Amino acid sequence: MGVELRIGRLEPAGFEESLELSQFAFQYKLTPAELEDMKVLYQEEPADRWIVYDGKSIAAKATVLDLKFYVGGRVIKAGGVAGVATWPEYRRQGLVSRLLVHSLQEMKAKGQVLSMLSPFEVGFYRKFGWELYTDKKKYTLTVAQLPPRVPYSGKMERRSSRDSLHDLYHAVASRYNGSLVRTPLWWKHHARGGNEAQAAVYVDQGGRDRGYLLYSVKDRQLVVHELMALDHQAEMAIWSFIGQHDSMIKEVRIEVPIDDTLPDRLPDPRITQEIVPYFMARIVDVESFLRQYPFESGTRHDLFKLCITDKYAPWNEGIYELAINAKGEVQVQKLSIQGEDGRFQKDTLDDSVISADIGALVMLLLGYRSGKQLSASGLICGSPESINRLQCRIPEQTTWLPDFF
Repeated sequence: MGVELRIGRLEPAGFEESLELSQFAFQYKLTPAELEDMKVLYQEEPADRWIVYDGKSIAAKATVLDLKFYVGGRVIKAGGVAGVATWPEYRRQGLVSRLLVHSLQEMKAKGQVLSMLSPFEVGFYRKFGWELYTDKKKYTLTVAQLPPRVPYSGKMERRSSRDSLHDLYHAVASRYNGSLVRTPLWWKHHARGGNEAQAAVYVDQGGRDRGYLLYSVKDRQLVVHELMALDHQAEMAIWSFIGQHDSMIKEVRIEVPIDDTLPDRLPDPRITQEIVPYFMARIVDVESFLRQYPFESGTRHDLFKLCITDKYAPWNEGIYELAINAKGEVQVQKLSIQGEDGRFQKDTLDDSVISADIGALVMLLLGYRSGKQLSASGLICGSPESINRLQCRIPEQTTWLPDFF
């Protein structure tokens, strides 16, 4: 008779055993100093840490960080799934599946209506309802390809503390969907570029901070860890500052939002560009998310019906009636449609109902894909008229996540 494997919380006594699994699974080795830092992080960082255990040892584990993200400028509670790992002798026994389903249930109970993660394999998490929601665009520029240096009012000011960057970050990040609402604790433990990165702030003529640059220089390469600018003037001032490093570097590397248009402003726009799918998102609680969603205003009252399927979070399955007034205020009602077996049925629905699985819905509402694109791909179904009307109520905001967990 096999040993029963149970899901429970990681207790402090199991912390080092959990780290052993992480180091094995993700193939890294902590130094003694890094181990002490991880102990501090474990104590300070709000998270649910779940394990599958046999009563003696850990077989698998997953962490769900307590996070918040911007959606349409609003702050939405979410669970950040990280550190999912299993010892090889326990793999292909459905342990990660059990952990993910358990995590979804717990996230729903905590009011975390979204979940984000960095996938080791997109297809694996896609079957559990997570879907890609943002890409990374990477530029590599030689010194000769950098934007021309331009005169600017104000000055660049080097800062030793990250405290002054906080407000600038949020002013820019809130313009995007799926950007993290960073806390002081996040800046302490997860700052881009680490403590070694240089920080320079653009201060305008009136003495106001308008943008910043986190960067490092090594082996004649300048790596931009983060560039945040409130306006075009601030952005050009920061690029002029980068250009001042021309005598000590050969190239600049930077990651930018997918809607960045720097090449349009370059004398030679044929720089090296790479677009890479990045993080995945999932709606944990459809009804709660729809109630919090910042629908656009319109010229009239709109009524929609959404039919949602979700194999691993069955509480989401059903038809939702959305009544959105001219101000963008929404009323949500979940309609119950069940077959004789008590399961949700979506057969015989007419095309005025927009049908989608949970992954397609998050791509649509976060703005990663349009209704027209999803319809052309067969990922949502419904009349073009209904899909187009719904699209007009979805804020036009690019997705971006300049963080990792």
